[in-house]
Amino acid sequence: MNGQQQLTALLTITRKEVRRFTRIWMQTLLPPVITMTLYFIIFGALIGSRIGQMGGVDYMSFVVPGLIMMSVITNSYSNVASSFFSTKFQRSIEEILVSPTPNYIILLGFVLGGVLRGLAVGFIVTVVSLFFTELEIHSLAVTVSVVVLTAVLFAIAGFINALFAQSFDDISIIPTFILTPLTYLGGIFYSIDMLPGFWESVSMANPVLYMVNAFRYGILGISDVNVGVAFVSILLFIAAFAGLALYLLYSGRRLRA
Repeated sequence: MNGQQQLTALLTITRKEVRRFTRIWMQTLLPPVITMTLYFIIFGALIGSRIGQMGGVDYMSFVVPGLIMMSVITNSYSNVASSFFSTKFQRSIEEILVSPTPNYIILLGFVLGGVLRGLAVGFIVTVVSLFFTELEIHSLAVTVSVVVLTAVLFAIAGFINALFAQSFDDISIIPTFILTPLTYLGGIFYSIDMLPGFWESVSMANPVLYMVNAFRYGILGISDVNVGVAFVSILLFIAAFAGLALYLLYSGRRLRA
């Protein structure tokens, strides 16, 4: 395929993915916004008023970046995981594989769809958060780059989950037993400075912690981790996951549901 044909294939896959989640927006965009709003009310307004400040800012402002990032992570991941597995389950993936479309275009198309859904939900959650607190962007470049790279990372992770999944039940295993614990223990609701020494060291092994804190730094200018280390970690994970996804696509393994 020449460059124009590859671009057409990429736009076709991406457009299909976007139409998929916008067509059923009441199931894909609305529920996470309602969930995050409840978090704002319960953890921010009710509990936060009793906690006071954390990290030098009021508790509501502290948790908002983490909740925005959590919505981006879960939606980027789930969109690609469910969409690509459905393509496997319905056998329509075979039509794409027998076409001259390169594997990296297939991966990129699905990932872009997941990224766009994650960013769309993140944007809506950000707008809702403005009803509860004021946000002043400390560094727009850091904020945008971290949220985009994180969405890319978890969209690729969702793609890998879909490749390995053999049933719809397999799609929920990773989010339930791995993604959710990592997210909740990723410094969204607390600063790791509050933890005892041992558990603080254990928390430093959680990759979500770096993403949440880098995003919090972009908005509030505070972080529990080195922002440069956070960027390097995200990029390394993206490279590793993308390599694994492409290897599985080229090998043809796990492509039958």
